Amino acid sequence: MPAPIRLRELIRTIRTARTQAEEREMIQKECAAIRSSFREEDNTYRCRNVAKLLYMHMLGYPAHFGQLECLKLIASQKFTDKRIGYLGAMLLLDERQDVHLLMTNCIKNDLNHSTQYVQGLALCTLGCMGSSEMCRDLAGEVEKLLKTSNSYLRKKAALCAVHVIRKVPELMEMFLPATKNLLSEKNHGVLHTSVVLLTEMCERSPDMLSHFRKLVPQLVRILKNLIMSGYSPEHDVSGISDPFLQVRILRLLRILGKGDDDSSEAMNDILAQVATNTETSKNVGNAILYETVLTIMDIKSESGLRVLAINILGRFLLNNDKNIRYVALTSLLKTVQTDHNAVQRHRSTIVDCLKDLDVSIKRRAMELSFALVNGNNIRGMMKELLYFLDSCDPDFKADCASGIFLAAEKYAPSKRWHIDTIMRVLTTAGSYVRDDSVPNLIQLITNSVEMHAYTVQRLYKALLDDISQQPLVQVASWCIGEYGDLLVSGQCEEEEPIQVTEDEVLDVLEGLLVSNLSTPVTRGYSLTAIMKLSTRFSSVNRIKKVVSIYGSSIDVELQQRAVEYNALFKKYDHMRPALLERMPIMEKTASNGPAEIVQTNGETESTILDTKHLPNITQPASQANDLLDLLGGNDVVPVIQTTVPTKPASAGGELLDLLGDLSLTGGPTPTPAPSVPMSQPPFLLDGLTSQPLFNDIAAGIPPMTAYNKNGLKIEFTFERSNPNPNIAVITIHATNSTEADMTDFVFQAAVPKVFFFSFFPSSSNVYGEP
Repeated sequence: MPAPIRLRELIRTIRTARTQAEEREMIQKECAAIRSSFREEDNTYRCRNVAKLLYMHMLGYPAHFGQLECLKLIASQKFTDKRIGYLGAMLLLDERQDVHLLMTNCIKNDLNHSTQYVQGLALCTLGCMGSSEMCRDLAGEVEKLLKTSNSYLRKKAALCAVHVIRKVPELMEMFLPATKNLLSEKNHGVLHTSVVLLTEMCERSPDMLSHFRKLVPQLVRILKNLIMSGYSPEHDVSGISDPFLQVRILRLLRILGKGDDDSSEAMNDILAQVATNTETSKNVGNAILYETVLTIMDIKSESGLRVLAINILGRFLLNNDKNIRYVALTSLLKTVQTDHNAVQRHRSTIVDCLKDLDVSIKRRAMELSFALVNGNNIRGMMKELLYFLDSCDPDFKADCASGIFLAAEKYAPSKRWHIDTIMRVLTTAGSYVRDDSVPNLIQLITNSVEMHAYTVQRLYKALLDDISQQPLVQVASWCIGEYGDLLVSGQCEEEEPIQVTEDEVLDVLEGLLVSNLSTPVTRGYSLTAIMKLSTRFSSVNRIKKVVSIYGSSIDVELQQRAVEYNALFKKYDHMRPALLERMPIMEKTASNGPAEIVQTNGETESTILDTKHLPNITQPASQANDLLDLLGGNDVVPVIQTTVPTKPASAGGELLDLLGDLSLTGGPTPTPAPSVPMSQPPFLLDGLTSQPLFNDIAAGIPPMTAYNKNGLKIEFTFERSNPNPNIAVITIHATNSTEADMTDFVFQAAVPKVFFFSFFPSSSNVYGEP
């Protein structure tokens, strides 16, 4: 066969290819020639062919068929063959392939070779791709080379020992005696690799960490010599002596000094020298300073030294390099909790980073700005953050709005400022705020009694300007429904009241109902607000007309609300003023052990529930939502629903509804079972709507017949609980006087907020013939 082309010629040929297909054709042709040469056991050109194969591998083409040829080159006696063979092994083999185990004996022989360069090749290969089995077999040879006087071999043996420790941590103690004299070496390469080895051992073993803490003075001395030494052309990088070794020593000092007072004290002075004497005009100096800052922050350093470190990060923020600014912001974000006052000194520089064009720097600056907010700077910081919210990209608006909400809730100087800030956020980025922002703002407004007139006026003005921000529209609708009378009367004292009529307010709310920008939730808020205004405005007939129109809406939620409100107008008009009165002050409930917090008109009172003498109460899996929630507000009482298992029957019971034909609002409606034909729907409290059921629970209340129609009779009996007279037990007796069984019996109830109640399981699942 003719001699194969050289590697240089192959590279030149491949570079002449104009298309990917042409290059692929050249590679395939050359691979075919290499395979033929391998089959013929051509030892003369094996080295050249493997070198070309490695170049093809670097281009991304498959070269696995050359693995065994690499092993043959490693076994050769020529140094050129070994060099290419070991390089091929590092590129084409890894520990997942069994072929690499065939190299173990060759590497062992080469580690004991008389030529240092062959030993170096074996050390590099073992340190690059040696498996745990190979490391166990060859650790002894590596340990011997680590003690040799040859600097060339010692630095390679130290790095190979790092790989052995990572693969087989239990061999760590084998290298401990060899590390005693490593730091006494004058060669910087050996020093560098020795520090890497010590760092690996300290990170993996607490015992090694304690053992090597005695080396801190020696490391400090080496670092000091590097700083104070003059110009050395062999190690100089941009005017700094061996910055790579300095960074490695600083990292090792950080590990050794963490959590140890004596070690930290020993390195405080040298860290101060590095921080003050390192040149910052070049990137090399900035790398050393950054490593110094990290070391100062991790060890138990003096307060003055920590302030110096934070000032270095502050100078980084003024650097033109974006990477350095990003690193500084990230580091300050980590230290702001422990050194808050020192970071506060750089607040103006951090806020300026919000205007940076780089999105990564902007995000870090935003996070750090929120971490710097406190009660003293809340007004100034919120001004800057609100300006940032106006101009930032949409990707930032959600996080920025959430941060402003949390900061305002925690540090607000006054309720008016708090309300103004939240409204500004809703106006600017209402579509990006969290889901809980609307109920939280409603709760804030409700609790700020003196700000009701001011708030409703501000929100009404905001509605006139823009209705695209749905959370803002929802809050405004709720407030107008609650405090519309204050808006019309012009009782605002905080700013000049506006002159608005009832018809103008209703026009705005009706406009929200028909607007294409309004979501179904917003329309629900608007319809509820209009309904509330029926007790605050005199335009009741107009409100009736609007509500009746939406009784046939295609939106099921809106239709259900309208039907319920129509029923209030027609059948329960005497209850409407009480149901639609203003919401009481809302307070977050909390529980502490057995104590339940019960809210009573804004006053919180703790009541201990004694359940020791009560039978087990089975909690149902589902809850019917807000049976009496005709207001659309948040402060409602959950109603627990208990359903009796059913069986097929020709006739059955029916849903007993507290308000007659009103369906449940906002939750899944239970499916009524087949019922006995009746002339009209039965109502649980027919004839009893004027009789208060829970005005006073006292001893001696006679049994009450709550319902008796169409063969179904329901009676209530009352008695006090023996251990706790404040607990009343109400027993419900349901009897069926018809000939057919009643199944699918569902009983639901709701009580005012001042009461707490629970259901016992029903005694039977069928109400049959008596």
